[in-house]
Amino acid sequence: MAKGNELGSFLRARRAATSVEDVGLRSYGARRVPGLRRDEVAQLAGVSVDYYTRLEQGRESRPSAQVIDALAHVLGMDAADHRHAYALAQLMWVSPLPDVPPPVDPALFRLMESWPGAACFVLDPILDILAINPLAQRLFSPFAATDNLVEMVFLDPAGRTFYADWSRAATSCVANLRATSDIHVGARRREQLVQRLRDGSPEFARLWTAHEVTPKTHDTKELHHPEVGTINVDFDALEVAGMPGHQLVVYRAEPATVDGLRLRALERAAAGGVAADGPSPGAPSTERVDADPLPAALERAGEQ
Repeated sequence: MAKGNELGSFLRARRAATSVEDVGLRSYGARRVPGLRRDEVAQLAGVSVDYYTRLEQGRESRPSAQVIDALAHVLGMDAADHRHAYALAQLMWVSPLPDVPPPVDPALFRLMESWPGAACFVLDPILDILAINPLAQRLFSPFAATDNLVEMVFLDPAGRTFYADWSRAATSCVANLRATSDIHVGARRREQLVQRLRDGSPEFARLWTAHEVTPKTHDTKELHHPEVGTINVDFDALEVAGMPGHQLVVYRAEPATVDGLRLRALERAAAGGVAADGPSPGAPSTERVDADPLPAALERAGEQ
């Protein structure tokens, strides 16, 4: 075996861990080695025995994505194994965009709910909102639905007033969606979303044609909420390790500012099911305050 043949070593290990029963073959008598034989893997993957042998021996180190996908299927690789095989073959990993969004790990839900004063939600590669914590749900309450961030910006009338600088928010949103256009081109759910947006919004159609590609990782946003007024938030988008192509988005503000108090007012209202009366909507949102001005109704809600 060639020196440094990590792909070959990985394939050998996966082959040894895959039984004939795993792939639906019949076993006749004792086998000299654990797992599948090379000829069995090659046949099931649709490649020649010689080619597969060269892969394991390191004499062939740059297989195509189609070959790796076929081997991943035969050898029962999970998503992590599949991605690792791509890396060893020096291929760019592209997680498929399923027709139905996958469930979010409950541990991520718990993390989202553990940050006081942080509005958190999970976005998939086409900016569908797959999970949202109570504060983010209350923050987005002016919208009729919170299914997809791009549709909220362009197709829901609330978007025009919720984002203080709607034009900037719209441009950023389309550029973020464009960032996955070459990866998930042809995916049914993505194409349906783009068509709905093009049909429903001339502004989206114009921005989409501009082909600006700028994925967002950090920014500031000025939001207007009918219950508490203007809120300036810091925006961070964090990659979710267990869900390739997905992001955990967090909106936060400094706790000792009017912005932070307004977020806390919405958070307490979400927990208690009452109106969110934070600092006066007319108060400057960058002003720092020393005391919590939330009314007694919210104080009681926070104690429940």
